[in-house]
Amino acid sequence: MYRNLLFILAIFCLVGVVEAEPTGDKEVQKSDTFIEDGFDEQEMEKAIAKARATTDQFIKVLGEKKGENFAVKAHIEDEKNGEGEHIWLTDVSFKDGKFIGRINNEPAVVGNVKMGQQWTVAKDEISDWLYMNKGKMYGNYTLRPLLKAMPEAQAKQLRAILADP
Repeated sequence: MYRNLLFILAIFCLVGVVEAEPTGDKEVQKSDTFIEDGFDEQEMEKAIAKARATTDQFIKVLGEKKGENFAVKAHIEDEKNGEGEHIWLTDVSFKDGKFIGRINNEPAVVGNVKMGQQWTVAKDEISDWLYMNKGKMYGNYTLRPLLKAMPEAQAKQLRAILADP
């Protein structure tokens, strides 16, 4: 289980470079998990739609505990700066139509959440879900459009564990 958790955390950090954007004479560091481009946006929209369409399947498996390392991805917006990003929540549970979990990566553009903070998101607002079972990763549909932009060795390793590549 520990090995699976480390691998999932590595997947959450798919981009290995920290981007810096100039803002006057100071630079703002973006999280290395923040991906702005390099993928087909239509494919990503389809991936999010598939994840949402199969959320009930995920909830069933979560409730039956037929896996481990359950997570959901949520689009979180910062009302102060008008920015938003998709962030993974881990240690999730589901109750009364909502997922409750912990922010699992350092936000890149939103300042209203931080790593480890508890967050709640409605079922119909998630953008993806995933869990591990017997070394295979289920869900994580938003990973698939990113595979084409990754180094081939990394993409091959990820495809090998995807339950439905």
